[in-house]
Amino acid sequence: MYNIGIDLGGTNIKVGVVDENYNIIGKSNIKTNLPRPSEAIADSIVEGVEQACKAAGIAVSDVNSIGIGTPGVANRNTGIVLYSNNLGFRNFDLGGYLGKKLGTRVYVENDANAAAFGEVVNGAGKGYKNVVVITLGTGVGGGIIIDGKIYTGFNFCGGEVGHTVIEYNGRPCSCGRKGCFEAYSSATALINFTKEAMKDDKDTKMWEIAGNIENVDGKTAFDGMRAGDSKAAEVVNTYINYLGCGLTNMVNIFQPELLLIGGGICKEGSNLTDPLLKYIAEECYCIDPTSSTKLDICKLGNDAGIIGAASLYTLNE
Repeated sequence: MYNIGIDLGGTNIKVGVVDENYNIIGKSNIKTNLPRPSEAIADSIVEGVEQACKAAGIAVSDVNSIGIGTPGVANRNTGIVLYSNNLGFRNFDLGGYLGKKLGTRVYVENDANAAAFGEVVNGAGKGYKNVVVITLGTGVGGGIIIDGKIYTGFNFCGGEVGHTVIEYNGRPCSCGRKGCFEAYSSATALINFTKEAMKDDKDTKMWEIAGNIENVDGKTAFDGMRAGDSKAAEVVNTYINYLGCGLTNMVNIFQPELLLIGGGICKEGSNLTDPLLKYIAEECYCIDPTSSTKLDICKLGNDAGIIGAASLYTLNE
């Protein structure tokens, strides 16, 4: 049995044909080419599906279902994307449009939720039913799985964990609030911390590592720390403390079996997870350490959204 997963982004439309063992046996990648009409984007999705099926050596008619992870708010019951600022969708019946074009069942979900579901279906969260997934990228994304189901709240807007406040009246966030988790724990936040530290200390080794301030990335401070630079170690410590604060909030609210973190920063491995584990163990509300939340790193990478989207049909059976 084959299902198709689509990771719909502002830059690329990534499509994968997924077999019953969660192997991606055919892929396609088409530019989203924004801005343009909703129907034009959907037509490119159709083209991507046809290309991926051709790469997999199957016909579109062989596909059991199609799942889409889209930015924004999607009504999973109707397939309508209620709002997606990046794509320009406003109450667009993406599921219905594609269903007519492709002749198969189409399921639509928020992209972060789809990626989180992918990790639970066949990634680091396989075998767990209660999982919180936090992605550390340009912002802080989240996906919440409760009893094996994606939680979105009554209005499909739930799970925006990046916009919970961890510093009252703190740094401005893109959402309009101040002090959000995202403003302190995203990769963008780490880069901002690093640049501020470099401007404050012209002798830090981070200048040598980055070359110039425009080249700073999420690794710069960690590389400086490994090189024995005290200013870099201070940046890393500040970042991990804020991240630990936000993650502890997630544990205290949901008490999941497993808390997964993903994003390029997670390539730091134990340099990131060891101090986070210590922080969470000291700060979280837990009366029995033998049944406390486990922390791990996502493992599906860029395929999580495709595999999760391809598996959305299981939530409707």
